[in-house]
Amino acid sequence: MPKDPIERLLRAAYSAALYLLAPITIYHLIWRGFRQPAYFQRWGERYATFRDAPHASTLWLHAVSVGEVNAAVPLVNALRRERPDLTLLVTTITPTGSERVRALWADAVEHVYLPYDLPGAVGRFLGHYRPHAALIMETELWPNLLFGCRDRGVPVFILNARLSARSLRGYRVLAPLVGRALRTVRTVAAQSHADARRFVVLGAHAHQVVEAGNLKFDVAVPDTLAAFARECRAHAGARPVWIAASTHEDEEAEVIAIHRRLRARHPDLLLLWAPRHPERFRAVAEQARAAGWRVATRSQARWPGRDDAVFVVDTLGELMAFYACADVAFVGGSLQPVGGHNLLEPAATGTAIVTGPHLHNFVEIAHRLESAGALVVAGDTAAVGDALDQLLGDEAERIAMTRAGHELLDSGRGALARTLDLLRPALPPAPAP
Repeated sequence: MPKDPIERLLRAAYSAALYLLAPITIYHLIWRGFRQPAYFQRWGERYATFRDAPHASTLWLHAVSVGEVNAAVPLVNALRRERPDLTLLVTTITPTGSERVRALWADAVEHVYLPYDLPGAVGRFLGHYRPHAALIMETELWPNLLFGCRDRGVPVFILNARLSARSLRGYRVLAPLVGRALRTVRTVAAQSHADARRFVVLGAHAHQVVEAGNLKFDVAVPDTLAAFARECRAHAGARPVWIAASTHEDEEAEVIAIHRRLRARHPDLLLLWAPRHPERFRAVAEQARAAGWRVATRSQARWPGRDDAVFVVDTLGELMAFYACADVAFVGGSLQPVGGHNLLEPAATGTAIVTGPHLHNFVEIAHRLESAGALVVAGDTAAVGDALDQLLGDEAERIAMTRAGHELLDSGRGALARTLDLLRPALPPAPAP
């Protein structure tokens, strides 16, 4: 079947633009490296130059960063149990995502960075790892990658797929190309009806898109969580605790202001502070000290002391555990137009949740949690402080919110089973026992 000439023209223009802009990727890695030194490492992977021998075949899953890796945990663990004969390759783009992959699975999965969407790099990557199938988490729509998979006969599944109205508008300039690339995908397993509809608007055929639900509802709470929380409380003492989780740089002054206000009402209040990006760990600790508070960090003190006012969680992969240590959680990325972060983890741990108003990446989940009585969405910094103050002083309301969160999570489970049902026909036959 001849290729679409418009597709060839669009791909050529897109690829030419990427090659012209390729030198900027080096400047970007250097700039990021000064803030996070891991960006100075493993450049070969980002351009798909590999020193090891090509793989016989893999089952490839791509998760751009920590949030997507965490969402993929139930799926990866299920695939490892169900198909231990397959070599799993997990790619990320960020060093924090890379560290999370290693922390979760060590050497049980292969791991590299996904290369830039240059035709040559994509071809080398696919030729080196020879995937049976490509499982792409959430919203990573790289045209050359999707076309490259089609040209090599690799079925692509976009899993836990989400596409906000804002992201849909952002794809407008490239919509003719992205829409064509999207139509090469085997299945888009959307989180919600609204996400499914937006993927169709972007260019997917209706028969490609299914509403599979959100894998984050299938989050597993570790058996060790209760013991972790008890130990944290034993070190911190019997006092109120709130956590500011996944905060961004522009929200840091607001967290300081909220904690100062809350400490005036609750003098022994402890703040657990988990910034979204590792390069902010030291900065938030310094800001808290400059505010006049006693500060400890997870990497040095391990646990908050009884006299600490702020405890900075400067490690990766422990946010869920520290949610369980708090009475109330503020989930960041919501006081600035970032779009919010995962609200289901604190719900799973039994923590009352407060956010700011900017939740465009999690509209449906936020609506469902708020409607169930498990979430307070506050309009600004002052309202966030009011909500936290109210909940810190009302144990009955906190208990009601956490119960509502657990019930909502239980009702939303099932995306994992539906996703596995979609994938099984695309996997090679399992070896005979």
